[in-house]
Amino acid sequence: MSNDLFPAPQPPRLAIAGVDAVFPVHRVYCIGRNYAEHAREMGAPAEKGTPVFFLKPADSLTPLPGAIPYPPGTADLHHEIELVAALHRGGRDIDPGQALDCVYGYAIGLDLTRRDLQAAAKAKSLPWDTGKSFEAAAPIGPIHRAEDVGHPSRGAIELDVNGETRQRGDLSDQLFPVAEIIAALSRLYTLAPGDLVFTGTPAGVGALSIGDRLQARIAGLGSLDADVTA
Repeated sequence: MSNDLFPAPQPPRLAIAGVDAVFPVHRVYCIGRNYAEHAREMGAPAEKGTPVFFLKPADSLTPLPGAIPYPPGTADLHHEIELVAALHRGGRDIDPGQALDCVYGYAIGLDLTRRDLQAAAKAKSLPWDTGKSFEAAAPIGPIHRAEDVGHPSRGAIELDVNGETRQRGDLSDQLFPVAEIIAALSRLYTLAPGDLVFTGTPAGVGALSIGDRLQARIAGLGSLDADVTA
């Protein structure tokens, strides 16, 4: 018999393309400024340096294709398309040469940002969690198994808003490729099955408005549509 005061929340679960199973999510890790041109547009050095990580709560995930609700407390919601790696193995101090063995598959994701809240916090040298962590802050499509799609390391990553391409880059432009990201994270955290890793966004981030229609594309993973709703 459980002594829980109220029913315990269940972990989010993601669809897996072509498989009658779901992927239970543990944690959601994100890397910042992993494309040089995006770093430049954010006013940061466009160099490899030390990776910058942040986390989003697992319940900020929302499935794509579908609706993206415009969040409260902001007048400047920004889109950031990203390749997401889904892990089925984890550990500490993972060797980069073995890191891809931890990856079950890949998905198309969006790292949404309340840019005005983030900028205000940065200006005061305060944490900017409210800029990155909120309901539906991490829209994501189905996971494609690595055994089906391989480990994408080059190819187009693009986002259209209302039929106009806003973001366009190539996966090969990543300063830290997936294996290096996983290895670096494992020196800071004990990675686990169910972890997701958002791997950064190319240049072209910009504001979204209610009524906008998005199409996100990554080579080898197809495309996903989404609508920004009130």
